[in-house]
Amino acid sequence: MVNTGMQLISFTCAVTGWVMAIAVTALPQWKVSAFIGSNILTSEVKWEGIWMNCIYQTTGHMQCKTYDSILALPPDLQAARALMCVAIFLGWLSCTVSCCGMKCTTCAGDDRRAKAGIALSGGVLFILTGLCVLVPVSWTANTVVQDFYNPNVPVMYKRELGQAIYLGWASAVILMISGAVLSSTCPHIERGGREYRRGYMGRSFPNSRPSPLASDPPKPFTSNSVPLKEYV
Repeated sequence: MVNTGMQLISFTCAVTGWVMAIAVTALPQWKVSAFIGSNILTSEVKWEGIWMNCIYQTTGHMQCKTYDSILALPPDLQAARALMCVAIFLGWLSCTVSCCGMKCTTCAGDDRRAKAGIALSGGVLFILTGLCVLVPVSWTANTVVQDFYNPNVPVMYKRELGQAIYLGWASAVILMISGAVLSSTCPHIERGGREYRRGYMGRSFPNSRPSPLASDPPKPFTSNSVPLKEYV
């Protein structure tokens, strides 16, 4: 019962992390304008995402434009596009597999070994999903930090970490922790022990004889136990 509750909690958290990863993919706030030095124009903020860049004005008006060329994107954003799409697909696959392997579902029937293997696979897939989110987010953050402290980069091109970066880190951590917990709730060790004991007790030795120590103790000799015969 405890494992079932842990599976439900970890699965719910993993689905939440997957939804957060989808939001990170869609949000344009991967890189935001840095207001440093002479760049004090705060009436508008520029956002750069993996699909589009947007200009948000203090009046509430926002204009977005998708990138015209994929090859013109920097390497970190190109990798982010690919890995985030892979993460979304792996997250969907993880949810499907984990549902089939959970104890509260009827998939795989009563085969506990099969359900444990399916649940373990779902947990591993969630961990891989978290890694696919963590890599592009961390790569983009490293690029932003390097450009920010690079004196050769003009001030107007310096960027800061956007909200999508922090949301991506949170999503990756939730996915990996939830996947690890979901994998650890599989009862493969406990079940394997029972199967081993059952297999050991089921062994038989047809040619063996019972040990004298295990046989019944001899009955005491009495006159009643000797058959009597009448002689003439």
